Amino acid sequence: MNSQSRTEFVQNASKLVPLLQSHALWHEENRRLHDDVVDAMTEAGLYRMRVPTRYGGLETDAGTTFETISQLALGDGSAAWNVAVNAVSCWLAGLFPDSVQDEVFADPDSRVCSVLSPTAMATPRDGGVVIKGGWQFVSNALHSKWQVVLAMGPTPDGSSLWPLMAVVPMSDLGIVDDWHPYGLRGTGSVTTVAEDVFVPAERVLPLVLVLQGQYASQANAGAPMFRAPLMVTGSATFTGTAIGLANAARENFFDRLPNRKITYTKYESQREAPITHLQVAEAAMKIDEATFQATRLAEHIDARQADEPWSVHERARARVALGRVFDLSKQAVEVLATASGGSSLYNTVPIQRILRDVQALNMHALMHPNTNYELYGRVLCGLEPNTDYL
Repeated sequence: MNSQSRTEFVQNASKLVPLLQSHALWHEENRRLHDDVVDAMTEAGLYRMRVPTRYGGLETDAGTTFETISQLALGDGSAAWNVAVNAVSCWLAGLFPDSVQDEVFADPDSRVCSVLSPTAMATPRDGGVVIKGGWQFVSNALHSKWQVVLAMGPTPDGSSLWPLMAVVPMSDLGIVDDWHPYGLRGTGSVTTVAEDVFVPAERVLPLVLVLQGQYASQANAGAPMFRAPLMVTGSATFTGTAIGLANAARENFFDRLPNRKITYTKYESQREAPITHLQVAEAAMKIDEATFQATRLAEHIDARQADEPWSVHERARARVALGRVFDLSKQAVEVLATASGGSSLYNTVPIQRILRDVQALNMHALMHPNTNYELYGRVLCGLEPNTDYL
């Protein structure tokens, strides 16, 4: 995708912002995305971003993916998050043998969801494995045709267990409607369940090999989209939702500013109060700093040469960049929400939803700022990373 195509694609995504904003409250109340929103995002090609071009996908680079998701989050964080999850999940599906991809991407708009927690068991059976168990927080599950799951299964020598990644049709899984969260309510991040689901061997990959960059696809082996490791790719993709939410909070605050006073003070215009100047400046700088971290990470990925190895330091820095983006974005939104006063508590005022959404993002185990700060600090101190998710 050249620079002109990239600009046009991001602009097309931005045109959906009014639609997303108009359905955001419906998403909250119904705990899923509206079909009209899903259809519009499908028509715009947003679910094809990380689908190989040979199937009609776009194979967007990290920068385009980040910018597109940021635009969507201006309209609704839940919609942006689900598109980000779909992008990473399609990327994961692209690691499997080409024959498996032929199934998954037979329809290039076939949506995919995933989780990286191995909360199920895989038992060997002739020709594959049988998976039993469940997975929580499966964003995009209600609109997907496939799920990339993780389950603990025996190593080749049978001496121990290790996590296995598998691609499973959603039609083989049950859904537990348990998504009643504080934030990101529209993502429909329900629990999915496998009851003795047989998965052919070609649809199974050891997670350890995936994290080491040993993929099974031959057709994608030289594609630029697959040059970055899994966690680096995910980090760059997920930053977009946080940046977009922070910018949405800023826009909402300034939209409301001209008509607001500071109650129980003599400030008839909030715009004139020095505290407001301090608040908006602080929030703006935090958003700028978060955007710098996210943009630098995406540009670093896109500038890499083929087969250039990723050091432990670079991998850890990608994780800490993600945590830092989430942390700074949350801080910015909290400043603006505090400055928005009691009238912002109503569910018709977007900033209260934005605040809950960005706080929910910061609770995600892989994105949690404290976890990622510690990880990076360990590496800087010459210690082992203390995680395989690098």
